[in-house]
Amino acid sequence: MVGMRIPWRSVRPGWWLDVLALAAAVALTVALATGRLLAADLDVRDFLDAHRPGWLDVTLRVFNKLGQGSPLAVLCLAIGLWRVFREGGDRRSWRTWWPVYPIVFAYVLNLLTIGPIKVLTSRPAPKTPGADAAFFAGDGHMSYPSGHAINTLVWYTVLAILLAPWLSAAWHRVLRIAPVVIVAITTVYLGFHWLTDTLAGILLGLVLSRLISRVDWPALSRP
Repeated sequence: MVGMRIPWRSVRPGWWLDVLALAAAVALTVALATGRLLAADLDVRDFLDAHRPGWLDVTLRVFNKLGQGSPLAVLCLAIGLWRVFREGGDRRSWRTWWPVYPIVFAYVLNLLTIGPIKVLTSRPAPKTPGADAAFFAGDGHMSYPSGHAINTLVWYTVLAILLAPWLSAAWHRVLRIAPVVIVAITTVYLGFHWLTDTLAGILLGLVLSRLISRVDWPALSRP
């Protein structure tokens, strides 16, 4: 990969949104670590537990699977490899394999962010017996931030990049926005994550998604 240069592209709005989202995620984390907002999380959980009909619970579990990271990564990899072999080219050249690079980049970003933060905060999930929403509970708890929320922002961004030649502007927006909204609502409603887990996941996922979008991946195929 000698001579490889990363072709950057502008993303609107500018970097100020990335900084604002990251600052909001840090502020939210500090607030939770110091015991603030815990009561609100508990109130939301208790309210939803008391107003969750069984039939709707089953239905929303299906929609919540839109945020499963591993299946999304495998799907992206399958589409990426399909594009590599569909478009031909010299497979000995690193340029030919450009559809695989955003997948690897997204995977590394998730690996470096989701896991370490979950381990450090050690927050039990809402359905954990006796859970009080506080950080540093130990015992392998890893509820914060919501990996589902981050996955929907990261992996659907990669999907939009790989499917760009076949997506209209309207469908591009649907692919980027609809899964995030569906997964965020179902994750909180089903009690898989606290409300603030999901908010933090959206903020961090937005930063990662925009970072992925700032690379002009198809341009890597051009000399």
